[in-house]
Amino acid sequence: MRQEVLLLGVLCALSVRVASAPAGDKYSSRFESLDVDAILQSERLVQNYFKCLMDRGPCTREGTELKTVIPEALVTECAKCSDIQKKQAGKVMAFVQLKHPDMWEQVLDKYDPEGNFRKKYGYNEDDEEDEEK
Repeated sequence: MRQEVLLLGVLCALSVRVASAPAGDKYSSRFESLDVDAILQSERLVQNYFKCLMDRGPCTREGTELKTVIPEALVTECAKCSDIQKKQAGKVMAFVQLKHPDMWEQVLDKYDPEGNFRKKYGYNEDDEEDEEK
């Protein structure tokens, strides 16, 4: 169950996958040793994290904490994330964009309603439509 916490965090974090921010400059490092690849290979875990982040299912304590970190991490470009957390977040984001684009869009709609993340990183749904043509 602890590994489940990581995926939803990274999945939805668009750039974060940590549990909570302690006092100080960085988020907690307690999940850095988790095997993100193993988590991403479990459709059940991916779905559980997604449901938690989207307020459609139960969350673990860590998942609940993660949902409070995501908005700050997006605004600050994950300034409190360690290099390991940034790498893991990137891996999760790439996976979700490729394997679950519908989930990715829903996550962006919820956690980036103004489109700031999309604008900053050049993510544009029109670009995807152009590539499909």
